[in-house]
Amino acid sequence: MINAAHRKDTIAAVATPPGQGGVGIIRLSGPQSLTIAKQLFHASRNDFSEFKPYMLHHGQLKDSQGLVLDEVLTAYMPGPKSFTGEDVVEFNCHGGQAILASVLQECLNAGARLAQKGEFTLRAFLNGRMDLTQAEAIAEMIHAPTRAAAHMAQIKHSGLLGEAIAALRFQLEELRAQLCVAVDFPEEELECLSPQQLIAASTSVRESINALLAAVERTKAWREGALVVLAGMVNAGKSSLMNALLGRDRAIVTDIPGTTRDYIEENLDLDGLRVRLADTAGMRESEDTVELAGMTISRELMDQADLILFVVDNSATIADENVDACLTLDPAKTIAVMNKTDEIAAEPQPWKIFKRYMFELVKVSAKTGKNLDKLTSAIRKRLLEGQAQPDPDELVPNARQAMALKQACKELEDMESDASAGIPYDLLGVRLETACNHLDAITGTISSDEVLNAIFDDFCIGK
Repeated sequence: MINAAHRKDTIAAVATPPGQGGVGIIRLSGPQSLTIAKQLFHASRNDFSEFKPYMLHHGQLKDSQGLVLDEVLTAYMPGPKSFTGEDVVEFNCHGGQAILASVLQECLNAGARLAQKGEFTLRAFLNGRMDLTQAEAIAEMIHAPTRAAAHMAQIKHSGLLGEAIAALRFQLEELRAQLCVAVDFPEEELECLSPQQLIAASTSVRESINALLAAVERTKAWREGALVVLAGMVNAGKSSLMNALLGRDRAIVTDIPGTTRDYIEENLDLDGLRVRLADTAGMRESEDTVELAGMTISRELMDQADLILFVVDNSATIADENVDACLTLDPAKTIAVMNKTDEIAAEPQPWKIFKRYMFELVKVSAKTGKNLDKLTSAIRKRLLEGQAQPDPDELVPNARQAMALKQACKELEDMESDASAGIPYDLLGVRLETACNHLDAITGTISSDEVLNAIFDDFCIGK
């Protein structure tokens, strides 16, 4: 948890992902950043006298004993015109873990404190460099599973969502002001807002809120990706099908029934749509405790799935278990996949049972790759039913923001009901104030430390 008492410390962290790379960045922010940089940095130019803002300076970093830590490029960005609004220094080092750890340790030895998760962005928010919607958008850009999701986050990072919320709040504040006139000057001959006008204005705001909420559902697959579960009886070829869809061997494949005990999950990109593909334990009668646990997990994943690929062995006679499983599945979220079509079909042919119950059916061969393109097209089409490609400038709130919008919307609905029932204006004003507070929680105008810590704890260290 980020302590308010320590928000004036100078903080430091590795700002690039862990692992080896060409470049790794150590970031400093706070009042001692420049002092620490002057202490560690030794310029390669003899005429170097001081750091020029927003320029890269070449030189070496040395520890307190004078030993060279690395050859670096150093940038100094004075506050308030920096990312955090404070003095910021960045050392562009070579990307070895040992180098970065050594440089970071020297920064800490020189007086900096190790930054907590999201603390750089939190400081940017607290120093007025961005509102809370923009701060959250940074984390969304970092974790975006698709290009579309990254673009939606970038739109919010530009400040457009915050501006839209502020505009809605302004409309509600105008209504509050007019209600206050009616309450404070009841004897004056002033033109006051009628209940009908109040309801109409509130309804207009609610419609704008509902438009934002509709975008949340309409773009869910693009923003979050989708869970597609491979399910079915043992030895239907689920693991082989997963490997074929991924284009590599990820799941263990044998002729022994029950090879997959736990589920395996991998990401699959379907033309810009991210799919979390999960291969689950096959269903069958069993007394094996581990296998039973795996089947329990399989059923839980099927409940959570956006789409189920129920895989059946085309070469095996349809079993009662397949029929029973078929009857428990929802055709609206299931594609029946008839695998092993390269082998001789069983009699009676298993696919007929799925046609009878109106399942979409795709016949494939994981072994030869036959019709895999048809299957991936069917998966993508089914997942995007009701999901439109996001407009370039579409504003899409995240889950926290959507919850606050729903709360504001509910407060306005209740106020409209109260207005219709003749409730006094001073009580209606309380409803409007509460709705405004919910909108303020989105932009961060009103946010408790607990809320802020919960938000920024999802960030990575160094951002």
